[in-house]
Amino acid sequence: MQPLTLTLRQARNPRLLAASAATGVLVALLVAAFETLALHLVLERVLEQHLALLALAPVAGILLSKLVLRSVGGGVSGATSDEYIRAFHERQPSIPFRFVPAKLLAGIATIGSGGAVGLEGPSIYAGSSMGLLVHERLGRFFRRDEARLLLTAGAAAGVAAVFKAPATGVIFAIEAPYRDDVTPQALLPSLIASAASYFTFVFLVGSTPVVPFLGEGPVSDSGAAAILDVQIGDLLGALVLGLAAGFGGRGFAWLVRRAKRCARDIAWHKRAAVAAAALAGLALLADAAFGEVLSLGPGTRAMEWVVQQDALELIALLFGIRVAATLATLLGDGVGGVFIPLATLGVIVGQFVGVVLDTTYTGLYATLGLAAFLGAGYRAPIAAVMFVAESTGAAAFVVPALVAAAVSQVVAGPASVAEYQLSKRLGHLEQRFTLPLSSILTTDVLTVPPDATVSDFVYMHVLGRRERVVPVVQGSTYLGMAQLSELSSVERDLWETATVGSIMTTGLPAGSPSWTVRDAVVAMEAADVEVLAVTDSAGNFIGVVSEDDVVRLGEILEETEGQS
Repeated sequence: MQPLTLTLRQARNPRLLAASAATGVLVALLVAAFETLALHLVLERVLEQHLALLALAPVAGILLSKLVLRSVGGGVSGATSDEYIRAFHERQPSIPFRFVPAKLLAGIATIGSGGAVGLEGPSIYAGSSMGLLVHERLGRFFRRDEARLLLTAGAAAGVAAVFKAPATGVIFAIEAPYRDDVTPQALLPSLIASAASYFTFVFLVGSTPVVPFLGEGPVSDSGAAAILDVQIGDLLGALVLGLAAGFGGRGFAWLVRRAKRCARDIAWHKRAAVAAAALAGLALLADAAFGEVLSLGPGTRAMEWVVQQDALELIALLFGIRVAATLATLLGDGVGGVFIPLATLGVIVGQFVGVVLDTTYTGLYATLGLAAFLGAGYRAPIAAVMFVAESTGAAAFVVPALVAAAVSQVVAGPASVAEYQLSKRLGHLEQRFTLPLSSILTTDVLTVPPDATVSDFVYMHVLGRRERVVPVVQGSTYLGMAQLSELSSVERDLWETATVGSIMTTGLPAGSPSWTVRDAVVAMEAADVEVLAVTDSAGNFIGVVSEDDVVRLGEILEETEGQS
C-alpha cells in the first residue's frame, strides 16, 4: 500500500488541498456573521413589529440595499450566485473580493427586512470570491487553471455553511454551472473546503436545520413518529409530484428570468415602485389569510406553517403569494438567492399534492416536493436529493425523492433560474471557440486605399508581402477586400490605370470586437473567405482575423494547457 502522502501528491497539489481547507474556514466565518446579522439581529426584530411596519419593511430593505450597492459597492450589481456561474465559465475567473462587503450588507438589508430571497446567494458569492482571493494571494504556489478549482471549493463552502449540509454544498457547486453535466475536477478541493466550512460554521452557530420540519422523520396523522417503508403508492405519488413540480419549476424559472430581464431594461425607480406596492400588498393579504405575514423572509416560516395545513385553497394561495413576493424582491434589485425560495415553493407544492392524495404521513410529500421543485428550478437534481438525505437522515426518503426529482427534470426541460448555466461541458475545441475575438485579432495590418492602382496592389502586397487578400480602407472606413482571385477580371496592360476600388469585393461580413472566435469562424465559412475584417460600430477598420490565426491559437493553447 502506498503512503498517504504519495496518494495526496498524486491526487492534487497538497498546497491546493491546504488552501481549500483554509478557504472553507474563512468562508464559514463570513457566512456565520452574515446569517447572524441578517436573521437573528435584524429579521427576528422586524417580524415582531406592527403589521403596518411589516408591510413597509421590505420596501425599506430594497431601498437600503440599493444605497449600499451604490455607496459601498460603487454601483456594483446585486447579482450573487449567478456571478459564481458566470465566473466559472470564464477562462480567467474573476469575482473581485472588494465587492463582497457591499453584497453581504445589501443581503442583510434585503433579507433582514423581509425580502423573499435566501441567504445562499450572498454566501455563494462570498465563498467563490474568497476562493479566488486565496488563489490570487498565494498564486506562486498554484497553477493558473487551479483558480477555477478554488472558485468551486469556495462556492461549496458557502452552501455547506448556510444549509449546514456539506455534501449538498459539494454537489451543488459542481452541478450548478451546467444544466446536464457536472465538473468532477473540483471534487476533492470542494470536499475539503465544504467539510472545513461545515465544522467551523456548526461550531460557531449550531446545527439547527434550515428547513424546520426536516430531520424529524416521517410523522403519522396521530402525531407519532413512524418508520416509513417505500411502498408502490409512495413511488406513484412521487411520480405525480414530479410532474407538478416540473411544471411549477419550469414556470417559476421563466418568471425569474423575466424579472431579471426587466431589471436590466426598466429604470430602477419604476421597478422599485412596483416592487414596493406588491410587497406591501402581499404582506397585508398574507396577514388577512393566514394570521401571520408569511410573505416575508426566505420562507422557513411559510414551510413550517404549510406542513400543518390541509386546506387546499390556503395552500394554493400561499404558493401564489410566495412566488409574487420573490419576483417582486428580485424586480426591486433585492440581494439574495432563490435556493430557499425554490425549496419553499417545493414544500408547498408537495403538501398540496399530499393532501390531494390523502397521504398517511405528513411531511413526506412536502419533503419530496422540496427535492423535485428545487431540482427543476436550478437544474441541480442530485444536490436537491442530497439535501433531503442530509437534512432528514431518513434513507427511506431517498428513493421516492429520486423518482420525483428525475420526473421533474424531464418535465422542466432546459428551464433554469440561473442565467449563465451551460448545457454541458465543452471540449477543448469548443472552449477555444468561446474565446473573445481579440484573442486572434491582428491590428498591425497594411491596408490599401481604393484609389491605389492594381499594379500597386500586385507588386506591394501580392508579390512583396505574399498577401492574397488585403483590406481596402479609405481614411479609417472599411470598404471591402482586394483579392488576388479578382485580378483575372483586369487585363495585364490595364494594371497601371485600373484602381483597387474597381476590383475590390464588397458586401463581405465584418466582425465586431464583441464577437467570439466561433462567431468569426461561422461568418468566414458562410461567406467562403479566409480573412475577416473587424470594424467598430461606426464601420471604422480595426484589424483582421484569418483561418491561420484560428489554427495558430489552437496550437498555442495546446502547448500552454495546464502551465502556470
